[in-house]
Amino acid sequence: MSEEPLLSVENLRTTFTTDQETVRAVDGVSFEVPSKQTLGIVGESGSGKSVTARSILGLVDQPGEIHPDSEIRYHDPAFVQRIARDYPDEVRWGEDGDGFVTVDDGGGGGDSITVERGSVDLVAAPQSVVRSVRGGEIAMVFQDALSSLNPVYTVGNQITELLGIHQGLSGSEATERAAELLESVGIPDPKRRLDEYPHQFSGGMQQRAVIALALACDPSVLLCDEPTTALDVTIQAQILELLERLQRERGLSIVFITHDMGVIAQVADDVAVMYAGEIVERASVSRLFDDPKHPYTRGLLQSIPGLTGEVDRLPTIDGSVPTPNEAATYCRYAPRCPEAFEECEAIHPEHVAVGEDHTAACLLYPEDDGLAGRLDRHHSRENDE
Repeated sequence: MSEEPLLSVENLRTTFTTDQETVRAVDGVSFEVPSKQTLGIVGESGSGKSVTARSILGLVDQPGEIHPDSEIRYHDPAFVQRIARDYPDEVRWGEDGDGFVTVDDGGGGGDSITVERGSVDLVAAPQSVVRSVRGGEIAMVFQDALSSLNPVYTVGNQITELLGIHQGLSGSEATERAAELLESVGIPDPKRRLDEYPHQFSGGMQQRAVIALALACDPSVLLCDEPTTALDVTIQAQILELLERLQRERGLSIVFITHDMGVIAQVADDVAVMYAGEIVERASVSRLFDDPKHPYTRGLLQSIPGLTGEVDRLPTIDGSVPTPNEAATYCRYAPRCPEAFEECEAIHPEHVAVGEDHTAACLLYPEDDGLAGRLDRHHSRENDE
């Protein structure tokens, strides 16, 4: 994780408030996505993975709210420079000032400002900036391909409309570009398929068309929300190979969301394990699979058929993910954890280092501290926050 991040998320909190309760769907999530690498976000349904992705693009529907103390920072220097020139009064140099555009390395001012290193905070930025990011800089591939495509318009019409809005293309130029996009995602006879409707595409071809739509504006970051869940294993493998090729050819950074640890092993460079709105473990994919630390991560890995050798009965995690409708003053995994002890019900675990570029939020760590030392460390961090 030593690469300079292209996208960074810090203390992301997204809640849904009704008359009855407030659901903390994403509760203090932090991670980085380095340039040209893949971050896998894995966890059971209800862990907050999809809400995290939607929060990055500002696509949280009412009554959802992204808390203002959250930070979602996009670090592409060319984009930061453009926004800094458009919003000169919102530029802050390093830690000085309150603007949503941060310049860490650059010079000049106004229309002549240059940015070598900096970021734009998408939570604090106006909607006009967020809209320019959405699709153009950061795009999303949704789980259900068919619902992502309008059934009453041809696939070609949907792609050319997007090209017209974001890139100003029209007529034969837009049609040619749309055909190139379909060809790039492996759809045969692309010019003919432009005139077909979504229902005329197979499930795998629908997902390829959705990926083509996501790539239409040449984004730098691709958010993939369970893009292979509804596909059979053969088509799933083809889509994963396609994404790997596109990443290599286009230099994409990818956030890949899934509940399948087997898919994570195939696609990810780094992994964030989510549970009940929180990240409970972060590591490189090799380190996570070789030496998982959090009991939840171990449970997910043990439930993969064939990974732990021959067994009479496949291990499962008892219970289900709770609805995080109260502040985390304890370990949310404790009611399901086979290694839980009394203090897990009273102290909220904070992330501690358990190896090189490897952290876990669990009272079992750091192992060398002894129980009293571990509890004191987690309790102190909890009070600091």
